[in-house]
Amino acid sequence: MKKTIYLIRHCQATGQAPDAELTEAGRQQAHILADFLGNQRVAHLVASPFTRAIQSIEPVADRLGLPIEVDDRLAERVLSTQDLPDWMEKLEESFGDEELKLAGGESGKEAADRAMEVMSEMKDGTAAVTHGNLLGLLLKKIDSGYGFSEWQKLTNPDVYKVEVENGHSSVARIWK
Repeated sequence: MKKTIYLIRHCQATGQAPDAELTEAGRQQAHILADFLGNQRVAHLVASPFTRAIQSIEPVADRLGLPIEVDDRLAERVLSTQDLPDWMEKLEESFGDEELKLAGGESGKEAADRAMEVMSEMKDGTAAVTHGNLLGLLLKKIDSGYGFSEWQKLTNPDVYKVEVENGHSSVARIWK
């Protein structure tokens, strides 16, 4: 059985905290995202529990008359609970070493595995909103050629279409 899943990075937000809301530009992006997804085969919506992810998909839910399921497993990966002045270097290192686990954080493998678990449960036509780091790790899990340099090119928002059939997955960026 073939299924299509849309993996989405949230729109522009005011910060990284779980309760950070969308900026005014982010709210406008959410309406553009709704227009874009209105032309896709979206039948189910799931989002990270973070405010910015839910706000990014609310206009889609309103337009399509669909409920938003919140799944904690789509929350952003915690790289570390310590202040890391060199966080970008540590993040890059974590793309190369999926077992790297910093103080209080989650390894790339742990984060990607929980995201893959959610994805395996998604129905055909699911649009799932998550965060940049988790999305990057998930894309790397689907396509091993995806890495840190591709993560750096993610936009807010961003949309990837994943086709799953007979246990094989393919992914393509469809956001313009």
